[in-house]
Amino acid sequence: MKSSTDDLGHPLAPELSVSRPARRVVSLVPSLTEALAQTRRDALVGATDWCTHPADLEVSRVRGTKNPDLAAIRALEPDVVIANQEENRELDVRRLRESGVPVWVTRIHTLDEAFGSLRRMFAALGWESPTWLDAAEAAWAEPRHDGRRVAVCIWRDPWMVVGSHTFTGDLVSRLGLVNVFAESPERYPHVTLDEIRAAAPDVIVLPDEPYRFTADDGPEAFDGIPTRLVEGRALTWYGPSLVSARRTLTDQFA
Repeated sequence: MKSSTDDLGHPLAPELSVSRPARRVVSLVPSLTEALAQTRRDALVGATDWCTHPADLEVSRVRGTKNPDLAAIRALEPDVVIANQEENRELDVRRLRESGVPVWVTRIHTLDEAFGSLRRMFAALGWESPTWLDAAEAAWAEPRHDGRRVAVCIWRDPWMVVGSHTFTGDLVSRLGLVNVFAESPERYPHVTLDEIRAAAPDVIVLPDEPYRFTADDGPEAFDGIPTRLVEGRALTWYGPSLVSARRTLTDQFA
C-alpha cells in the first residue's frame, strides 16, 4: 500500500508503505469494526468487547475502547490498528506506536467527514472502496426539510445532550431537524431538565445508546414534550449502518 497519513496527519509506519493490502487489522472502534468486517472480514483479526456488529463476528477480543489490552493487540501482530480520536485514548495509541504497531486514527465530526475518512482509510489499507459506501453517500445526498427543534439526549443522571461539532449533530441537521443545543460551546454539555425545557424543543430524542433509553426510562422526565425513541446505531455510527439509517430515523421521527 502506498504511504499515507491518517486523519490527524500521522504517517503509517514505513513497513506498511508497500504494494499489498493489509491482511491483519485490529479495530478499536465499533462503527469501524462493522465497516471493516463488511468490506473484508477475513482481514479483521481483533476488535473490542463493544464491537457488536456484525453479530456473528468471530475475532479475538481486546477489551474496551478506553482500556484496550495492548499486550493482546501486539500478540495479534496486526499490520495496522484502527482507532478514533474521540473514542480511544491518545495514550494507548502512543504506546502502540512506540512498540512498533502502526495505528490509523480517524477524526469524524460530520457526515461528509465520515465518507471521506472511510475512503481514505480503505485506501491506506490497500483495499478497494466498498459498494456499501457508495450506497450510503447516495442515501444521504438529497437535502431534507423538516424544521422541528430537537434535543438529543445521550445520558441521564446527569443529563447530557448532543451539542456542537459532533457527527450526530450533523446527521440530525441532514435530517432537516434543528438541534436546540447546536450553539453550545461544548460537544456534549451537561444540562438540567429545566435547561432542556427552556431551549423549547418540539421533540426530545432518546436513543438506545450510549445510554439505553426505553419507554419506561426517559420519556417520563419530559411531561408535555413529545419524545421519540430511536435506534442509537442509526444516529451515531458511521459505517454500513448509514445505508439504512436515514430511512430508519425518518420513520422513527415520524
